[in-house]
Formats: sequence, structure tokens, C-alpha cells
Amino acid sequence: MSKTIAKPFLKWAGGKTQLLDEFKKRIPKEVENGDISTFVEPFIGGGAVFFHFNKIFQFEECRIFDINEELILAYRVVQRDVDDLIEYLSNLSEEYLAKDEQGRKEYYNFVRTEFNQSRPSNMKNYCNSWVTRAGQLIFLNKTCFNGLYRVNLKDEFNVPFGRYKNPKILFPDILRADSEILQNTKIHLGDFGKSSRYITKNSFVYFDPPYRPLSNTASFTSYSSGGFDDYEQKRLAKFFEKCDAKGAKLMLSNSDPKNINPKDDFFDELYSKFKIERVPAKRMINCDGKKRGEIKEIIVTNY
Repeated sequence: MSKTIAKPFLKWAGGKTQLLDEFKKRIPKEVENGDISTFVEPFIGGGAVFFHFNKIFQFEECRIFDINEELILAYRVVQRDVDDLIEYLSNLSEEYLAKDEQGRKEYYNFVRTEFNQSRPSNMKNYCNSWVTRAGQLIFLNKTCFNGLYRVNLKDEFNVPFGRYKNPKILFPDILRADSEILQNTKIHLGDFGKSSRYITKNSFVYFDPPYRPLSNTASFTSYSSGGFDDYEQKRLAKFFEKCDAKGAKLMLSNSDPKNINPKDDFFDELYSKFKIERVPAKRMINCDGKKRGEIKEIIVTNY
């Protein structure tokens, strides 16, 4: 068993590392007692909650989902070919860090172009080229501006170069710890609704959807070209109710619109049948450093 703590291998907008203590306080007693053996996360994202809880509670089985193909590809590579991934990233990192700033920018743009032009025609069948693609994704994530993942309407990664002096690109111990944690996990590409068949009364489900933006300029949720608007938030709320009817234990987090408008009851109305709590959090990604202060986020549970 690895002594290194498993944690996200990617920077990801809306990452939940800072809220892990708040989530831990609200874990169902059935999970703590070992009476629930399955963990399901329909929006895996960076995976902070998954890595943390799977390490602590050692579920018999985990099911993680995401609609982002590149993200799912990366999880599968970390699970199956972590040593090859580490070797590839090591070479990439050495070449990049040996260059001056202009050389790094050119190298970054070269990798980004190659990443956008070499998209596999079949993302369902695992192949050796996935190691290269996952390595490129991690490299771009560690060296791009603000660690964002953003695509244009053509599904091309378009985040510009980040001017970091000494970016840490490779974390081999974390990748190996993550690979170990992923061994009891089935990784699924798809919309959150596809998780339904795996959710039963023996499941603990954590929902971390793309957050509802607090303002018209605050959205960093477009990690797929489809977006996640209020219609999708409402569809998710109905899905939450269906999962509740199955007897599963459910937890969901989202932004709190009352940070901007105290009269905005969007989530209070959507989840009026359930327990809603507001907890402090820090806005981690904002181009204006003065707007990275403390805000409130909501945690919804059905127990």
C-alpha cells in the first residue's frame, strides 16, 4: 500500500480539496460503519472527493463517470499504464524545463497543436497512443494559464501558455498512489444519467456538477462544448430525487447564488425536499486576484 496520499493528478476548475473536511463531517453513518460498499461519482472532475473517500473507506467497488472524453482517457491510463505514463511525462518535462521562456512557449504551443490534431478516431477502445495523449493532457494542464481545461466549439483545447518559472509537471508518487486507488474502480464515459443503473440502496453517491456561475463572467465550467446550463441543473435535481427513491445515500455540492443575490432561491427551490447547508469556501480561479476571497457553497444531502 502506497504511503503517498492519493489526490488529483490534474488541476481542475471547481476542485473540492478545500472542502474535504466539510464533506467528511457529513458522511453517512452507513459508510463509516462499512454497511455501504459502493461509491458512485457521476461527475468525477479532478477526483478529490473520490481519492479521499476511497482511501479512507476502501469501498468494495467504485463507479466514476464524466462526459469529458479526455478526462476519462487520462483516468484509464493512470489506472492501467501508470509507469509508461510517468516515463513519457518525465521526458516531456525534461525537454520543456531545459528551455528559456520563449522556447517553453513554443514547445507548449507545439504540444497543444499536436494534442488538438491527433485526437483518436475511437475513444472507446484502449490503445497505446492513449499514454501519449494522457501525458500531453497532464503537461498542458500543468503549464497552461491558471491550470484551466477549456475547449472551443470545435472541441479544441485553447488555453494559452502560462508563464510559470518552475512548473512541477511530474508527480510520480501521486500518480502511482492514484493508480493504486483506482484498482477497485470502473471508469465510465458518459452523462450523469448513465450512472443510474449502478445506484442502489447500497450506494453512496457524491454529485459535483459543473457549478452554476455566480455571474455572467464567472463561468469556468465549459470543459465540454455542450456546457451545463440551468436546464441541466434542473434535470440533475430530478435525477437526485430518483436516486433518493432508490434508497441511496446522496451528497451534492454547488455554488450558492445567494453570494451575489440574497433573493436567489434557485437551489433552495430545486432541493427543497432535502437538507441544504451553506459552508465557506475560497474562489480558487479568477483572473482578478481581488475576487478570490471567501464565499459560500451549498451541500445538499438526503439523510
